Amino acid sequence: MENQGAGTPTDMQEPLRPAPVVRAITANDIVDALMSGLKDFKTAPHIGLVIGALFAVGGVLVILSASALGMSYLSYPLAAGFVLIGPFAAVGLYEVSRRIEKEEPLTWGAILSTMWAQKGRELSWMAFLVLFIQIMWMYQVRLLPALFLGFRSFASFGEFISEVVGTPEGLMFLAVGHVVGAILSLTLFSLTVISFPLLLEQDRDFITAMITSVRAVAMSPIPMIGWAFTVTIVLIASMVPAFLGLVITLPILGHTT
Repeated sequence: MENQGAGTPTDMQEPLRPAPVVRAITANDIVDALMSGLKDFKTAPHIGLVIGALFAVGGVLVILSASALGMSYLSYPLAAGFVLIGPFAAVGLYEVSRRIEKEEPLTWGAILSTMWAQKGRELSWMAFLVLFIQIMWMYQVRLLPALFLGFRSFASFGEFISEVVGTPEGLMFLAVGHVVGAILSLTLFSLTVISFPLLLEQDRDFITAMITSVRAVAMSPIPMIGWAFTVTIVLIASMVPAFLGLVITLPILGHTT
């Protein structure tokens, strides 16, 4: 009698790949990575400066668009939300660091082709996650003012600021808004801090990459959250002079990641 089970698709399936190994890190590892990121930036500053400049210009255009549409009060949350897409801008920087480590040539053609190739890979699926967080961010920006300040319009951005910092309701709106924003930002950070460079470096699915990223944060919460806090402070400071600081800080943070 023939062995009917031999050669079936089930028997011929390849074994599952083991999950990426996640190791605990310390604050010293973060400092070492930052120093390496600074070194990579100095090695190929022309690429980092161009990517940083393009990102800064994008931020300025977002704010100008809000002002042109008469929604200046959205400038701050829009600027903060715009920074959430930083990991996408950093894809080219990840590739630069990878090529420096492998001693491969650094050319714009190679960098841009790698960035373009991501549209058909797992990394492109991360766009949906970032877009969802961005939608949630803007939803709470519209909902919280209505809850705390009422359904009203403001004649100018200055009037809105006066209302926010000069009334109990405004201060409560400011506090709750920052707490909600911090939760959304920490969630996005945990899901993406490792997943973006992992997807670029290895042929993994985006679910595995996100799980690995969350595991990395959970295994080393203090240094990882400390890094998230550092990134937040640096980015906020970089946005103050019309986003110009991002020209320098974005490539350094991207290489470090």
